[in-house]
Amino acid sequence: MLEVHQLTKTYNSGNKSLTVLDDVSFTIEAGQTFAIVGPSGSGKTTLLGLCAGLDRSSTGSVVLNGIRLDDLDEDERAAVRSQHVGFVFQNFQLIPTLTALENVMVPMELQGQKGASKKAMELLGRVGLADRHDHYPAQLSGGEQQRVALARAFSNSPKILFADEPTGNLDPETHDVVEKLLFDLNREAGTTLVLVTHDLELAAKTQRVLKLKGGKVVN
Repeated sequence: MLEVHQLTKTYNSGNKSLTVLDDVSFTIEAGQTFAIVGPSGSGKTTLLGLCAGLDRSSTGSVVLNGIRLDDLDEDERAAVRSQHVGFVFQNFQLIPTLTALENVMVPMELQGQKGASKKAMELLGRVGLADRHDHYPAQLSGGEQQRVALARAFSNSPKILFADEPTGNLDPETHDVVEKLLFDLNREAGTTLVLVTHDLELAAKTQRVLKLKGGKVVN
């Protein structure tokens, strides 16, 4: 599902260069759950962005569901994300002017899917928020917003889901609820899950863990 080969990312600023990722390689099988862990500044979020086609590497390659992202321009990478990828972020990233239901419908409407409203309501029911479907993000708690974000992430039936610190902004009780929903929804959909987290307990619940330090893979 995901092949990362000798990935390096270097940022140039004036006459200085900063290598954030250095020769990172791994593969993830379809349906696998995979965690990327490491201290702040180790390159986790940069790696996630490269794997999802949000950015380009300096050298190396990323192949997502058989598609080599390095060969694609910005619009083509966006089309791949729309068709194959789901996202969950630490800060929810819901659209404030849309209701919970409308937020979940967005990925399906971008793809021109029929029956988006019905499927969105089913997903909101699955995360326990069908009765809050007409609420705006500002009317929802942090945990409720993240559950809406989870429903949205699965709405376009992604082949792979990238989750960046999905429980990082939640209190312990809400953390547990969102964590369980994430793994349950992922298992039911047969989606490949790539999880970036500081939380080693959460990482341990995945099938494989990749540790980064200073942009390099460590054992």
